[in-house]
Amino acid sequence: MLAKRIISCLDVRDGRVVKGVNFVNLRDGGDPVEMGKFYNDQGADELVFLDITASSDNRKIIMNVVEKVAKQVFIPFTVGGGIRTVDDMRSTLLAGADKVAINTAALTNPNLISECANIFGNQCVVLAIDVKQNKNKWEVFVNGGRTPTGKNALTWAKLAIKLGAGEILLTSMDQDGTKLGYDLVLTKQISEVVSVPVIASGGAGNKQDFYNVFTQGKADAALAASLFHFGELKIKDLKKYLLDMKLPIRIYKS
Repeated sequence: MLAKRIISCLDVRDGRVVKGVNFVNLRDGGDPVEMGKFYNDQGADELVFLDITASSDNRKIIMNVVEKVAKQVFIPFTVGGGIRTVDDMRSTLLAGADKVAINTAALTNPNLISECANIFGNQCVVLAIDVKQNKNKWEVFVNGGRTPTGKNALTWAKLAIKLGAGEILLTSMDQDGTKLGYDLVLTKQISEVVSVPVIASGGAGNKQDFYNVFTQGKADAALAASLFHFGELKIKDLKKYLLDMKLPIRIYKS
């Protein structure tokens, strides 16, 4: 079994890390450059940087901040927000990203997934899916969770993989920031219909939530933000717990 990954996330707005609940009521979490270095040194397996208002503001990603963070981290670094074209993805990779997350533009133009995968490789293309439960359907939202699309998340995930996405970053908007645990049902359903790694996001509140999403949700990786940002849980303590629970986890020597 491949090692399960613990991923730290930097949601960035106006050059600062922020975190809220259900995608609203954002509060300041710190400087992204300093926090990127902190998580690199604390043993995170990967770092995700999301410019959360780039799409809704119809602007490009804050590339100067991406470059500064990239210089501080030596773990896989995924960057998303406002990626609309192949050239945008190329610029982001040249700025230091290892992988690029696309969301809104991929819904508008699904062929963007294939174009990017053909040029840069599937492993560089991460499909970010923000999902909210609407009656009995998992509905996809875009523009930083502001705009409903009417698209079913399972259908969209399966199509995106056929088009060339190499990984899925799955965020439950219902659980985001609540610390009530990941959405295990949603994560399991997506994990079972795709053949690529799934990163679970939204709702981490304690160590057991990670164990649950790996075992019951069948996620390959688990992402958290506020739980780590505000010192409620240290990555090294989380990893020790997961190892004690017999899950395959990477431990880095300091």
